[in-house]
Amino acid sequence: MSRRRYEPLPDRFLFFNNNIICRVLKQSSIYCFCFWSDKSTLISFPFSMFSERVTLQVRDENAPDVNVRMARKRKPEIHVVTSSEGARCYEEAELRDSGKSLADIPPMTDVSCFKRYRFRNLFIKPSPLPCISWASSDDVWIKMLNKELKYVHDKSFMERHPNLQPKMRSILLDWLLEVSEVYTLHRETFYLAQDYFDRFMLTQEDVSKNRLQLIGITSLFIASKMEEIYPPKLQEFAYVTDGACDEDEILEMELILLKALNWELCPETVVSWLKLYSQVDSLKDGSNFLIPQFSQDTFIQITQLLDLCILDIESLDYHYGVLAAAAFWHFSSFDVVHKVSGLTWDSIESCVRWMTPFVRTVSECSQVQLKDFKKVAAEDSHNIQTHVDYLTMLVICFLFSCVSPVGVGGILTPPKSTEKPLNQ
Repeated sequence: MSRRRYEPLPDRFLFFNNNIICRVLKQSSIYCFCFWSDKSTLISFPFSMFSERVTLQVRDENAPDVNVRMARKRKPEIHVVTSSEGARCYEEAELRDSGKSLADIPPMTDVSCFKRYRFRNLFIKPSPLPCISWASSDDVWIKMLNKELKYVHDKSFMERHPNLQPKMRSILLDWLLEVSEVYTLHRETFYLAQDYFDRFMLTQEDVSKNRLQLIGITSLFIASKMEEIYPPKLQEFAYVTDGACDEDEILEMELILLKALNWELCPETVVSWLKLYSQVDSLKDGSNFLIPQFSQDTFIQITQLLDLCILDIESLDYHYGVLAAAAFWHFSSFDVVHKVSGLTWDSIESCVRWMTPFVRTVSECSQVQLKDFKKVAAEDSHNIQTHVDYLTMLVICFLFSCVSPVGVGGILTPPKSTEKPLNQ
């Protein structure tokens, strides 16, 4: 790669929002803005200079524009700079400010300084969605992909909580699955609660195990208000904890959780990706894209697999879209998965192999049947969350492969509030 000469202008070192570094640089005869941050790729925007020196001033919105000339030359081009090129550009500018020669700049071999920066992939896989009348299919697809980047989950949150173990998360989520069935909540409600819980724990430090149920039931409380038309009352969520959490504690934790999540409550969950894949695969009438056209029986078989997988903390190693695609692969083929998701085999291979013992466990257990729920239409019954003995199934998975073991037979709820230690 040829060396590019960037000449810095004096007094052109700017800061935006404490996380974007911007510098006015000169490449040949073109001046440009070069900036980078924790969340964006380094990009330079060339612009025309109307004088030898440019002064940045605070603009008075009430004052009229005077002597404004619009340059009608060629349109500015956006030049995307790689991380190594951007670091070298910045380094060259600093050395020129100090009066050193560009020939004295050593080649850049250490890129460890970029570990805290996240560079997004500029190549977007094509949308598998059909043409729809109410929106642009490409816009809908890009928005869903952006959510995968925005809503981050990571199994490393356990390192922040030395008093917790992965099996405690499994027991809590299994209990939330049971509560969801008791209150006839939708599958999307449970998976929203699971996402809230995992992302919240990623923002906290050293959470006590006696607080897990409070965080879990509060996550389900918020998720039900987001998803359900008629969510259960607050006292019903407090009642199901058998006195471990009262209403005031849930309301207090609700505010703490919402602030920690920065009020970002609309991720694309595993089950929403699965519904999309199933719909695209079974679509016959493109005009009725929002009306489910897939088999309910097949859908609940795959959701049972995902319910079991999500209990294992290793599932947080994968994006939700990849988890749903891997589960869909075990019930179809790679050609179908590629058609409905646009994912390559390299993208899902690791998840498919990790999911294999779960598939074996589900296949050896009795096949799940579609349940009838009161006040729920038959065409919507597959969307209601169900519960089976997932903890026992998770132990069987451990026998098949090296999956996080979970103890069975313990108390699923923490002690009552009257039995809690006073110092927590």
